[in-house]
Amino acid sequence: MSEGRPLWQSAAAFAAKAHEHQVRKDGCTPYIAHPYRVAMTVRDLFGCDDRDALCAALLHDTIEDTPTDRDDIEDEFGPVVAEIVGALTKNMILPEREREPEYDARLARADWRARLIKLADVYDNLSDIESRPDAGVETLARMLARCQRAIDLATPDAARPEVARAIEIVGRAATDAQPG
Repeated sequence: MSEGRPLWQSAAAFAAKAHEHQVRKDGCTPYIAHPYRVAMTVRDLFGCDDRDALCAALLHDTIEDTPTDRDDIEDEFGPVVAEIVGALTKNMILPEREREPEYDARLARADWRARLIKLADVYDNLSDIESRPDAGVETLARMLARCQRAIDLATPDAARPEVARAIEIVGRAATDAQPG
C-alpha cells in the first residue's frame, strides 16, 4: 500500500494492474471498467462509503479472474478485505453444479459487505447486458436469476439502509429488464 493515499486508490491501481489486457464480453471494453462501476454502485447508488467494502468491490474479481491469490490481497489490503474478496470468489475447481451452491452458501456466511458487493456486481452485469454478443432471452433469464439469488442472499441484511436500498435498486432493475 502506498503511504498517504486512501486505501481505495491503492485497490483501484492494484485491480487495474491485475486486470490489464482483459476485456469485457463485448470484446472491446477494458475489464477494469466493471470493478470500477461496481465500486461506484456500492458508494453512489447503494450509499455505502465503508472503506473495506469499496476496496473489496474494486478487487472482487481479482482472485477469480487473474493470477492474484488471497494472500496477495491480504498482504496489500488486510484480512477483512481479503475475507470479503475471498467470499466473492467462485471455486472454479468444482463442477458448476457444485460450484454455485457452494458459492451461495459461502456468501450467506460471509460479511454483509460481500452480499452488498454481489448486489452491485449483478446490477452492473444486468445494466451492461445489451453490450454482450450473447445478449438474448436465455442470457437475460440467467442474469435475472442471478439478481434474484443475490437479493435472496442479502435479504437477512435488509435492516442495514444501504442493503435495503441495494435490494430495492436491483429488484427494480430486474423488473424493468423483464421482457414484455
